[in-house]
Amino acid sequence: MESLSYADFSLELHNRMLAERLPANGTIEVTRRCPLTCAHCYNNLPMSDREARSRELSYEEHCRLVDEIADAGCFWLLYTGGEIFARKDFLDIYTYAKRRGLMITLFTNGTLITPEIADYLVEWRPFNIEITLYGYTKETYERLTGIPGSYERCIRGIKLLKERNLPLKLKSVAVTLNKHELLDMQRFAESELGVEFKYDAMMSPRIDCSQSPLEVRLRPEEIVALDLADPTRIAEWRRIAEQFDGPAHVSEEVYNCGGGVNSFAVDPEGRMSICVLSHADTYDLRGGSFNEGWENFLQKVRHKKVTRLTKCVACHMKSTCGMCPANGELENGDPESPVDFLCQVAHLRAHTLGFDVPPHGDCEYCEGGAGYSGLMESVEDLQRRARENRLISNLNRFLPVLTEQKSASGCSSGGCGSCV
Repeated sequence: MESLSYADFSLELHNRMLAERLPANGTIEVTRRCPLTCAHCYNNLPMSDREARSRELSYEEHCRLVDEIADAGCFWLLYTGGEIFARKDFLDIYTYAKRRGLMITLFTNGTLITPEIADYLVEWRPFNIEITLYGYTKETYERLTGIPGSYERCIRGIKLLKERNLPLKLKSVAVTLNKHELLDMQRFAESELGVEFKYDAMMSPRIDCSQSPLEVRLRPEEIVALDLADPTRIAEWRRIAEQFDGPAHVSEEVYNCGGGVNSFAVDPEGRMSICVLSHADTYDLRGGSFNEGWENFLQKVRHKKVTRLTKCVACHMKSTCGMCPANGELENGDPESPVDFLCQVAHLRAHTLGFDVPPHGDCEYCEGGAGYSGLMESVEDLQRRARENRLISNLNRFLPVLTEQKSASGCSSGGCGSCV
């Protein structure tokens, strides 16, 4: 009997569902309430926010939603927040979705996980669990979360899941407050716990368009420096750049992602949108059906036409940029308006790692643009520091050997190390 890896199976299934425009991937935010007050977060509300809680979908409404998305062809479902376990009935909602056969991933900060919850997840095993680790040390973690004692609760949650051999991954968000501990977090996850670790340095404003999370966003030079410090990230960026290399495709549509084609999002109040960040166009599932929202509303959103040509429309580097209409909405109030920060990071990364940057319109970071000379100075500085770091790393690799040889010679001759 021929066997098929999960990666091959999921790719084949994904392509088949994409061709038929089925809502294969769903994201449901069950709440925006959270016990943490993270400086970077785009959507958290206090646990005590009674008004927010009163507006959340009820258990019965969640069951109806699960039935409708499963019947429509949803296969992979992500439950996220806020903090999912802020809802006392979350495990009931989750179990109902499990009974419908959905492949469920859980995003959590881990601070509310108890032995009882962990035991329950053993019985009703999720496809995946991702916990966000905000720092390697208590000081850094709680400086970012703003809550004393949250570090210990997070580590306890991680250990409870790991002890039960549940499918756990750790991740982090790279910001000014924790950038110095990213390598320690990676080592803790991969070497001590034996779980996958990843991080993301891209920040977005809050969904109410407050720019407060950007106060802790790294500078473009810091983001690319992190890339250079990790050979795995360098290789991945090269792979992405090569995979999507070729003439830029000029799209007539605003959206070029999977939103509205094979994925959707639902917020805590039952508003359906193209993704969790985009709230310019929403459909009220309380007043209608998922099928109506998917087949009519989201399809129209997905096929919105561009109203003007910008440098993003024909950009060759979209795969390494991260710019999307939702970013434009949140940062500029306009889905078609390029986000300067993302553009700067993409050009800086491309030049530093040696990717081609073909002209793509009136861009300040292309040759001749107002920001080009400053960008190239940053490129030169990053590459110089990378060479120095590699030199130091190579030197440190040989120092123990040299020291050992020197000590051995001195001892064998009956004198001190300086005798050799």
